[in-house]
Amino acid sequence: MAQLGFHALPLPLAQLSLSAVLRCGQSFRWSIHPLHAVLLSDPSHEYRLCLRDRVVCLRQSPDTLFYRSVFPDPPESPEAGSTRDAETLLWLKDYFQLDIDLVKLYDEWSVKDPVFAKLRSRFEGIRMLRQDPWENLISFICSSNNNIIRITKMVKSLCIKYSPPLLSMPPPLALPPRLPTPPNSDDLVDATPEPELEVFHPFPPPSQLAAPEVAAMLRSQGFGYRADFIQKTAKMLIDEHGASSSTQGIEAPEKWLRTLRDKSTTEAREELLKLMGVGRKVADCVLLMSLDKSEVIPVDTHVHQIAIKHYGFRGASGAKQAMSPKLYDAISEKFMSVWGDYAGWAHSVLFTADLKAFSDHGLPTPIPSPVKRQVRTSQGAGDYFSVPTESPRKRGTKRARPQPEPEVDVPPPQIGGAPAVQMDSLAERVKRRRRMPSALG
Repeated sequence: MAQLGFHALPLPLAQLSLSAVLRCGQSFRWSIHPLHAVLLSDPSHEYRLCLRDRVVCLRQSPDTLFYRSVFPDPPESPEAGSTRDAETLLWLKDYFQLDIDLVKLYDEWSVKDPVFAKLRSRFEGIRMLRQDPWENLISFICSSNNNIIRITKMVKSLCIKYSPPLLSMPPPLALPPRLPTPPNSDDLVDATPEPELEVFHPFPPPSQLAAPEVAAMLRSQGFGYRADFIQKTAKMLIDEHGASSSTQGIEAPEKWLRTLRDKSTTEAREELLKLMGVGRKVADCVLLMSLDKSEVIPVDTHVHQIAIKHYGFRGASGAKQAMSPKLYDAISEKFMSVWGDYAGWAHSVLFTADLKAFSDHGLPTPIPSPVKRQVRTSQGAGDYFSVPTESPRKRGTKRARPQPEPEVDVPPPQIGGAPAVQMDSLAERVKRRRRMPSALG
């Protein structure tokens, strides 16, 4: 079904699944809005991201990616509008790396790896993003010893505090249109509130985060020790490369980071490790997610547990073990030997499959069996109709209360000269494995 105001790009879910790729901890700035989907083939969500000059809006059906851009000002002519649309399409193809055949890679990994073959049908369409290196770098400095929800809040806070708003938009229509107001209803009051506008901020450039007072401000916003890392990294880059900007508004440090795409993996990693708050894990995330190093495997204790459980590594499942450089290299080399040149892409599929938030991803939605009770109608003593209700709880039982997850805010162990990153705490991973069946079996 066509989406009003959107352009259509034929693309099956097996090549790209927005619901997985934009929620699995690669990027932290996409806002997600539910839609009123009538048919299974209708898009269920709209995804929005603020770039330097526009907001990109995406929807997806099983065989089509729908896209449009919103600008703070209208195009000067139809030709200018067409140019903008072409720029957005070019950005999409680059950002999602659509020149790479993901189905072919899944086929290759399934032949080589029975573990991957077991989960591929549930976790299709997970590919690596090609992000802006500067945003990717700062986002993963925030990720140190952190979780996805908290990282997202930090990144959003950075944008709101240090980047002026580009534009505001209402949310997409999430509910079906209301029926027309019946005649002679002047006395009825429409209590439906106006939708709250969503304000979009681009990601702040290095010059906005380099001032000394930035660290204190970020600490007051709950960034902890990461506040100093962010400010000092921005200052190091400004001191080394200057703060001049191109006509596109790209500052010199941002341009320099992009040049690391042309260097070898070893050379690019060495440059990243010179920055504050960048250890081996953060550096490898940046190499994989924004610098075109598709073979790189970012390793933390979470990935180590996958290696123990499914790939023959020694160690106790659920037990914490120090991530030494030797162990890090051994896990990386093992996965690279299994998956080849795109090992980092394959690793992201297994990483996503083992996240608690994806425990039911790709599974059929169970249909509850309603318990019916009889209700007397107002038409007569003998008239009854059945309505579904929730199953009653047994007397004496208590509804379980969710337990808050602990947040730890101390620097993690260091590998390669700076703290390594850990997406979930050990307690969270232990609870997840005890309470939920892993998608990996």
